[in-house]
Amino acid sequence: MTDTLLQGRIALITGASRGIGRATALGLARAGAHVIACARTSGALEELDDQIFAETGRHATLIPFDLADGAALERIGGAIYERFKKLDIFVHAAATLGSLTPVSHYEPKDFNRVITLNLNATYRLIRQLEPVMKLSDAARAIFVSSGAASNPRAFWGAYAASKAGMEALVRTWADEMEVTSIRCALVNPGAMRTRMRAEAFPGEDPETLPLPEEIIPLMVELARADRVPTLETIHFREWTHSGHA
Repeated sequence: MTDTLLQGRIALITGASRGIGRATALGLARAGAHVIACARTSGALEELDDQIFAETGRHATLIPFDLADGAALERIGGAIYERFKKLDIFVHAAATLGSLTPVSHYEPKDFNRVITLNLNATYRLIRQLEPVMKLSDAARAIFVSSGAASNPRAFWGAYAASKAGMEALVRTWADEMEVTSIRCALVNPGAMRTRMRAEAFPGEDPETLPLPEEIIPLMVELARADRVPTLETIHFREWTHSGHA
């Protein structure tokens, strides 16, 4: 079953091969958007495309690349403009956990990779996508964050610092975009049944956690053209408990 809430909208999703990114890609496609799915793994993207086609009768556009690949990031804005002439929805779900270790124990290369993937890539994507998003009548940018951004804990230094930096960057950009059609949202999904969560808490029973698919209604709602706040900060569980889901 599909609807037309996002009919005609062009949506780019990073981290679309699994977890929250994959669920969001499916949800936006079901709502009528044309999905541009980005992730490192071609095979997983092809499986996503197969499911989107089976459910909607439309194919996604697949862009396999690593967020650490600066050259690939520099091409993405131009490629979207050449094919679609605009970008209506940008969902940045890709992230890496990195090692959970004391701050003083990080190897520089490991710390830098987390910052590169979670923070620097956010800046480079904003830089590339802002011009093509300004061509939309109502562009929406949704960034998946974490409670670690505001409540860091022992051994989570690199991840917490990268997410706190990402939130500060997005808040700054949202303020700069106030006079444009671009509106931003930061989403804290909380504990969810994802691979990253299993890596961080290997002893946790995944059956006690919500599935990534449960966040789809929130992501579709935030992608709507009639959302008006310059910046929204949404905690998924609070949103669910407030009766929106």
